[in-house]
Order: sequence, then C-alpha cells, then structure tokens
Amino acid sequence: MSDVWQQLVELVRDYYHTKDFIPLHAPVFNGKEQDYVAQTIDSTFVSSVGTFVDRFEDDIATYAGSPKAVATVNGTAALHIALKLAGVETGDLVITQPLTFVATCNAIAYCGAEPVFVDVDLGTLGLSAQAMEQWLSNHAKLGADAVCRTKKDGKVIRACVPMHTFGHPAELDGLCKVSQRWNIALVEDAAESLGSFYKGQHTGTFGVSGTLSFNGNKIITTGGGGMILANEATAARAKHLTTTAKKAHTYEYIHDELGYNYRMPNLNAALGCAQLEQLEAFISAKRALADNYKSFFQGSSMQFITEPPECRSNYWLNGVICEDKKQRDELLESTNSRGVMTRPIWALMNHLPMYQNCRRGDLANAKWLEERVVNLPSSFK
Repeated sequence: MSDVWQQLVELVRDYYHTKDFIPLHAPVFNGKEQDYVAQTIDSTFVSSVGTFVDRFEDDIATYAGSPKAVATVNGTAALHIALKLAGVETGDLVITQPLTFVATCNAIAYCGAEPVFVDVDLGTLGLSAQAMEQWLSNHAKLGADAVCRTKKDGKVIRACVPMHTFGHPAELDGLCKVSQRWNIALVEDAAESLGSFYKGQHTGTFGVSGTLSFNGNKIITTGGGGMILANEATAARAKHLTTTAKKAHTYEYIHDELGYNYRMPNLNAALGCAQLEQLEAFISAKRALADNYKSFFQGSSMQFITEPPECRSNYWLNGVICEDKKQRDELLESTNSRGVMTRPIWALMNHLPMYQNCRRGDLANAKWLEERVVNLPSSFK
C-alpha cells in the first residue's frame, strides 16, 4: 500500500500547496475577526457582558432555526447545563454512544449521573435508535408514573445524548421516536455539526435542547466557547444558571441557587460573529475537499465516510474506514511520518478507566469502527 499512501500525501499537499507540516484541522480567519475583536477591546467590555454576546446568540439562533441560543464558555459547559435542565440528577442513567469525544460522558458525570453505552449505526457513526430500543426493551420498564427505570435496580433513565459524529447527523427520526416512547429526554450533542441539517432541520433542534462547540478546531471558532439551543423558557433558565444564578438588581449581589460561571466572554463572541458570517463559504470549501477525498478512495479497499441520506453534513472532519486495524495503522504511520497529520477515531469511552464499569449493550459496530476509522486533514483554504 506504500504507493497509495504516497499518493494520498501528494493529494493533501497539492490541496494545501505546502511542503510544511499539515495539521488535522486549523481555523481560518478571512473576515472581520480583527475588526470585531478590536471593537470589543475599544469598548472595554471584554468579559461576559457586551453587544457581541447578544448578537452571537441571536445570529446562531436564527441560523439554526432555534427559538433561543445561550452562549457558554465551552461546549462541555453547554452540555452540562443542558443535561441539568433536562432533569438529570445524581444517580440517574443517561444513554449515549461509546464512540464519541470524552466531553460527552464528562458532562453526564458532572451531573452525578452515569452513562449507559449503546451501539452506533455504521451509516451515521451516531447513536443507533434500533440498538437503543433493544437495550431499553431488555433492561428497562415504564412505571405507572411514566418514569423510565431499569428492571434490575430501579435506576432512573433520564435522558439520551446522541452525538453527530464528524458533523454527520445521527438518525434523528428514530431517536426521537424511541425517546418519546420511553419518556426519555433527548439532548443532542451537536458540538461538531454546526451547519449540518437532517431532512432540512438543523441538528441540535430536535430534542429538548442541543449544544454546539466553538473550540479552536471546530468549523467556526470563538477560541473556546459553546452554545445551548433551546426554547425560550429553557434558554432563560440556562442563562440564569450560567451567570452564577445572579438575579437582576441595580447594585445588590443576589444569587438564588447554585449557579455556574459559564458565560462566554464578549471578546470570544466577537470572533464568533465574524466567523459565522463566513460559515456557508466554509461549508462549501469543506464539501469540495470531501469530494476530492471521495474521488481518491473510490474503487479502493477503503470507504470514505459520506453524509447520510436526506442530510447535509458540514464535513467537519473527513474520515475513511480502512479494511482492518493493520491497514489503519499503516495509514497512520505513513502519513504522519511524512508530515501529514492523520488521527485514529477516539478510543471507546467504555475503554477509559473512569467509564469502564458503566452499563452497556452490544457494541459490535463501535468496536469495528474503532479499529478502522482514520481522520484526514480537514482544514479548508
């Protein structure tokens, strides 16, 4: 396969027009970023109060078609608060996928809850509605109070968290139906999928809430930041909790419950406003790069990961499925040794020490993908 790896490296270098090191994903600043950040500095409102925070929330809500959006310091904080507002409490169980970034599970753990790992679909890399239904049928029951509990020990199964892997939407119709049937709150981890649509509706707007991330490696960045997408009542609660639960008063400091210092600084929001203005151009460039990769791997023994039917993916990270772990390791070694960064998909969450004893179903698909998926350079020009 050495010739194939060399050809892949040449394809990537030709696209980026460089012989230097090529990272997996780097931000692009081609718009009004410097202007907006300078305006923020000139205003002296660089912390969690300022016009750019309000503007960024409104702009994201409008773009995603969400009633409201609440900016946070990062995506993990957004998911933490979204889960709390979905009613997740200490001792609860939350169904999620093992094939995800660790922040998904950490946010569940911050609530004092425990993740339950259910398999993913091979076609979406996201939480499988069929696997979720099967696990619930085998292990759960709905009580007379309409609360979903485990048959074995009566633990409350409060929510489920699908993650839209690499920006590809999970199968939301099925997940919504299963969640409704079992009276489980659906909270979408849409950290990677800003700009992705499932049957014409933006990811993160199907459940009781959804969350986005604007980390430095996302399709648009605020340096660090996140967002909660929700209805007006939930958003109002989210804003209160993320602002240290401080009640409005002319001069007194009144905090009426346990709150969190999770608000996004105005400085970061200014960067986000400028980035969001370019989002559709970014997505077009990413989709063009994905087409290049798709053509390269067509007819090979490897499968390029494409958007699910009736979806538009932002193609945040491009990925390819290798024949087996041996081929995966060859690809990783050959590209990285030539200065082109590629990465394996995350280790399954149930393999990590803090989550290895969590409940789980049959994870055959997730295990299969863990041994085969490689992410390719996905920055855009």
